[in-house]
Amino acid sequence: MPILFLSWGFVLSHVFILLLYFKQRVRPMFTGLSAFPITPFKNEHIDHNAFVRIIENLVSANVESICAMGSTGLYPYLTRAQLSELTTLAVEKATDIPVMVGVGALRTIDVLHNVEAVQKAGAKAVLLAPVSYHPLNEDEVFSLYSAVSQAVSVPVCVYENPRVTNFTFSDALYRRITELPNIGAIKIPGMPFATQQGSERLATLRGLLPEHIAIGVSGDAFGAKGMAEGCDLWLSVIGGMFPRTVKHIIALAQSNESADADTVSESLNGVWELFARNGGGLRVMAAAADILGFCEGNSLPSPFLPISSKDHMELDNLINKLNLV
Repeated sequence: MPILFLSWGFVLSHVFILLLYFKQRVRPMFTGLSAFPITPFKNEHIDHNAFVRIIENLVSANVESICAMGSTGLYPYLTRAQLSELTTLAVEKATDIPVMVGVGALRTIDVLHNVEAVQKAGAKAVLLAPVSYHPLNEDEVFSLYSAVSQAVSVPVCVYENPRVTNFTFSDALYRRITELPNIGAIKIPGMPFATQQGSERLATLRGLLPEHIAIGVSGDAFGAKGMAEGCDLWLSVIGGMFPRTVKHIIALAQSNESADADTVSESLNGVWELFARNGGGLRVMAAAADILGFCEGNSLPSPFLPISSKDHMELDNLINKLNLV
């Protein structure tokens, strides 16, 4: 009997060690930097080699999560087969870093098919915006999230991007949606963080939403302020190409050095101006991929055009001057 007892004790101790090991290996999905890389193209075909190089750069920077095929990753421009293929590739190369994938589409049935495809491919979360050609009302948007929340086995990040979708979430709608099962986070516009309204907006949402819902800031110019005010994660376009720079800003913002985070962020004003001149970060980050050698020349599918040679040169100078990495 004593031998049996010792044997069970030995087994239980090793089970505990294994559980602790796997717990440490499981990374939280909605925290820190969620990097949004581009999906590079070459001659109208996905450049898989360039995609792998970009993902491996994020892995080497030890980002908290990767949103492959987010808005910057052109999910609305990809077929379901391409979404599935790239998710499989991203998950394989990301090793233990969780991968989130954009699944938005015009019709709910297509969203559900996208969800099924990327889940099978290993996605650990899905990013969902209310994509539509015709304006949607609140009940229609709620029905979309309700259908998806019941179909997924991974968390959903609710994506508010009114500049693109022409839809703004009311607080009442946020509350309804975040009470659904499997909703894990919301991605909010960063503009309020340009003023004191940012902290007030965050406090309002914290009081309104279930406690488990993570709140992520978007709009890279406002990321430092958002993280300093207490957002859980920064869903970052520039972080998809320069993850170490963004992780440095986050570390400062979450310490007692938030003023230094603001200083670093303000040093990037030239990049933010390029974003503004070129309709957002997509074209600028595609140019950065060329400058850094991840891609060869223009990596955007038509009808997108590359940024001007003047802006390309300005970006090159900024990358070198600011030592963006």
